[in-house]
Amino acid sequence: MTFRTTDVSYVEDVSPGRGALPPRARYAGSDARSLSLNGSWRFRLSATADAEDDSFAAEGYDAGDWAEVRVPGHWVLQGHGAPRYTNHLYPFPVDPPHVPTENPTGDHLRVFDLPGDWPAAGDATLRFDGVESCARVWLNGTELGEFKGSRLPHEFAVGRLLRPGGNVLAVRVHQWSAGSYLEDQDQWWLPGIFREVTLLHRPPGAVGDFFVHASYDHLTGEGTLRVDSEVAGRVTVPELGIDAATGEAVTAAVEPWTAETPRLYDGVLATGGERVPLRIGFRTVALEDGLIKVNGRAVLFRGVNRHEWHPDTGRALDVATMREDVLLMKRHNLNAVRTSHYPPHPAFLDLCDELGLWVVDECDLETHGFTEQDWRDNPVDDDRWRPALLDRAARMVERDKNHPSVIVWSLGNEAGTGRGLTAMAEWIRARDPGRLVHYEGDRECRDTDVYSRMYASHDEVERIGQGLDGGPRRRRELPFVLCEYGHAMGNGPGGLTEYQALFERYERLQGGFVWEWIDHGIRHPGFGYAYGGDFGEELHDGNFVCDGLLFPDRTPSPGLVEYKKVIEPVRFEGDGADGTVRVVNRYDFADLSALALEWSYQVDGETVQDGVLTMPQPAPGASADVKLPEPPAGAREGETRWTLRAVLAEDTAWAPKGHEVAWTQLPVGGRVKPVLTASARPVPAEGLVRLGPAAFDARTGALLRIGAVEVDAPRLDVWRATTDNDDGADWQTDLRHGPLWRTLGLHRMQHRRDAVEWDAEGLSVRTRVAPAAREIGLRTVYRWSADGDRLRLTVSVTPEGDWTVPLPRLGIRLGLTRADTVSWFGGGPGEAYPDSRAASRLGRWRSTVDALQTPYVRPQENGARADVRWVELGGLRIEGDPEFWFTARRWTSEHLDAARHLTDLTPGEGVWVNLDHAQHGLGSQSCGPGPLPRYVLRARPAEFTFVFSPAG
Repeated sequence: MTFRTTDVSYVEDVSPGRGALPPRARYAGSDARSLSLNGSWRFRLSATADAEDDSFAAEGYDAGDWAEVRVPGHWVLQGHGAPRYTNHLYPFPVDPPHVPTENPTGDHLRVFDLPGDWPAAGDATLRFDGVESCARVWLNGTELGEFKGSRLPHEFAVGRLLRPGGNVLAVRVHQWSAGSYLEDQDQWWLPGIFREVTLLHRPPGAVGDFFVHASYDHLTGEGTLRVDSEVAGRVTVPELGIDAATGEAVTAAVEPWTAETPRLYDGVLATGGERVPLRIGFRTVALEDGLIKVNGRAVLFRGVNRHEWHPDTGRALDVATMREDVLLMKRHNLNAVRTSHYPPHPAFLDLCDELGLWVVDECDLETHGFTEQDWRDNPVDDDRWRPALLDRAARMVERDKNHPSVIVWSLGNEAGTGRGLTAMAEWIRARDPGRLVHYEGDRECRDTDVYSRMYASHDEVERIGQGLDGGPRRRRELPFVLCEYGHAMGNGPGGLTEYQALFERYERLQGGFVWEWIDHGIRHPGFGYAYGGDFGEELHDGNFVCDGLLFPDRTPSPGLVEYKKVIEPVRFEGDGADGTVRVVNRYDFADLSALALEWSYQVDGETVQDGVLTMPQPAPGASADVKLPEPPAGAREGETRWTLRAVLAEDTAWAPKGHEVAWTQLPVGGRVKPVLTASARPVPAEGLVRLGPAAFDARTGALLRIGAVEVDAPRLDVWRATTDNDDGADWQTDLRHGPLWRTLGLHRMQHRRDAVEWDAEGLSVRTRVAPAAREIGLRTVYRWSADGDRLRLTVSVTPEGDWTVPLPRLGIRLGLTRADTVSWFGGGPGEAYPDSRAASRLGRWRSTVDALQTPYVRPQENGARADVRWVELGGLRIEGDPEFWFTARRWTSEHLDAARHLTDLTPGEGVWVNLDHAQHGLGSQSCGPGPLPRYVLRARPAEFTFVFSPAG
């Protein structure tokens, strides 16, 4: 066979491709034969699309000197080229549909034999579940066609070409194509065959496409089942006694499917040539009374946006990783996922059906980069691109239409507006009127059933909830969803509690989806995890790709722990003062029969008694009172409180018995604050001043040691290594505190000593703390007093000048020569900040200094513990009045601030401890709003006290 030089004009063709079969439902478990073609493939990388001719696809081609890559996989994560990250900018010139000549192109070869028992009769289909971004395919030297649509399935009929042995499958994959203009999602650009390749036998009479319609009437409790199939057959559901012909509607009394109660019925679709297992969930989705309703009830989304990601394999995920994602979501009280910004691997939807998650299934479409030219030449408003848009919509809907978890179709993300989106919406509604349509960019809501927004502020969300947002009449009559909010980049997000309160207060507000699920860090030997710019990209968006509730290794971040607490589906109301507490069921469908109610009673953070109460059974949305036990007799005096926990009463499919779903703490007796009577007098001697257990430098007033513990003198500290949310995003017009702090010089404050004084009451050091080149400052007085064993420090701070910006923090920093373990009574076990502290519960906690650190991919302020009464570390016990925040780390805030990766942080010889009177809030200004006004740390007069004594 003779091959010509490859024609690559198809790469820039706006059509979806040629040769592929029409899209159809995806199903697994058929009794027809299949053969996985995953594994090791021969691979050759070229710099351009036309660097090599297509002779490699011929039979007998010798690829023995080619490299090997894993399929599924991305070649740039296997040593061939490098990944690139941009948020919305196209990494090539915007000249649609043209792409650069420098177009990395990977030729893939796989030789395979058919199993000996592969049936001779019938046809066969070659299925690709995902290839980025354009592929051309040959089998045994015959070209099958080419396709675009990276996160979508494509099938080819190949039965006539197969042989018993030595089949040669050749696939040419181009990184850039016309399709790349439609795939400008906020993620790494990663070419390759990254989902499965499968050969499917199609026996005579095989099931073709089919559509399971399984509705539920919440008034009668009946489900109606009809399975439409292009090949006639029968549908059986033994548990329901159903045996019906395809196309025939039958009814039965059923238990409905919901995300809280994911009831599935096993069935079979049988034709003359194939039996296909069905997992049927009966549910009805409707837009009624201006609300999204499922089975007659409005739902509240406690959701998350999920990109597919693994730090080693990119978007090539195995089923075990997908299951881990769903289990983590369920265990953290999430009930919904938006598949940002493309249809996920189909096995993920199987898991959502099985374990229970509402799904907004999003089309593989985003043209965000066209915003740089005011959407000029945007493909979604160009009729030439309409076939590609409709093909993408159809491939999503046809593949996923039989999943009960999918209740909303999303047209895509950040693609502007235009005629193409309208055509997609019209096609989807005609094909599947049983689901709703979503698209955030349609502010007029002409094509959508949901008013959707990103990162609206709390104030604006409240106005929308009140119906005061204006806009077209149709929009005012639609439910509202925040499809993205709570930008989880670095330390944060803050403000989730206040958003959730709004969702629960106003019926129109049906929840939202936090951005996003996981940091897209790439495991790297030098950086730990790499982000944008770490691979030499000339254009990139830095660590904006690390904005998830999970760290890259799938460890939950403090943000996810906080979110779990904020959205917990059981609430406890009341302070318990009258001996009762109200239990509120915040589920939409489930009662509380799956939960047990445990109590414990703490004195100074230690549990002295515990037990179990009878869990009431209020209906969804209702409440019931529970009587608390009598406080334990003979409990010692101290700060006392109840802790109530709603836990799983039995094992479930997603968590074991005893898994905590919700909790609260009710104070009983208040804290006894530290009291010190100043009985020790300062004693000057040999350049020192001794005061109780402490020694000071007589000239500077600097503390040198407390007992045997050497101390690097405490002094006022207002700086923190800025968080991603402090720094904000470049495009934002709101004030971004991080850049303002640096402009003002708060990261380089200078300390001037004005006076060192001592008298019978103790030692005082008067200072002024201020940045260079500015007239503002903080007049600070340190007053030391002591008794025989304890040392008290009272810090008084008075701002001077016109402070127009908030402070990052306000407290003192000191150094210890050594500290390994830390014990404290206060909030824990994890970090907390003023607007992200719902998950911090009071108790006695213990940690190592190293474990106190939160490993954000880009290092930044982290690790603060809130509401601390006392902390012990490095041989010292430190008590505070009022309660304080503490942070301890083996590097300074300045070193933390300078680090780009965790590997830049080298532990020093000592430990630096921050004892903070106050912290500035977090917000989510890395993409959303900044901290609410109540969490902004204004420069105001303040006074706070710490008492130091030997630990233990």
